[in-house]
Amino acid sequence: MSDMKLTKEKMLTFTGHEKIGTLKAGEKLTEFGEKQNNANEALAANVNDLIKRVCALEDAQLRNEEVMRRITNELASFKKELDRVRLTEKLNSGAIERLDRALKLSEGDGK
Repeated sequence: MSDMKLTKEKMLTFTGHEKIGTLKAGEKLTEFGEKQNNANEALAANVNDLIKRVCALEDAQLRNEEVMRRITNELASFKKELDRVRLTEKLNSGAIERLDRALKLSEGDGK
């Protein structure tokens, strides 16, 4: 963040409504211009800092979206693999039960 913090005092460029004589008008106008330039500089520095912060947040958001996409893909792959393992386990359990029944029948258990 910029060291040029915006304060009411820094943004105040016109300080009074006193009557200014012709001879002092140039001096007062120069003073006003300098104050306005300082206020503009402080405002520009703060705006530039905000732009940098927004850009950094946008970059972080893009990185987060990419990470979330990868996580989503990994979860989808994991779910497919888990479903495959469950199906294999079910098929193997069924095959084991059939083999067990066949063995018992061949041994004459008959149940």
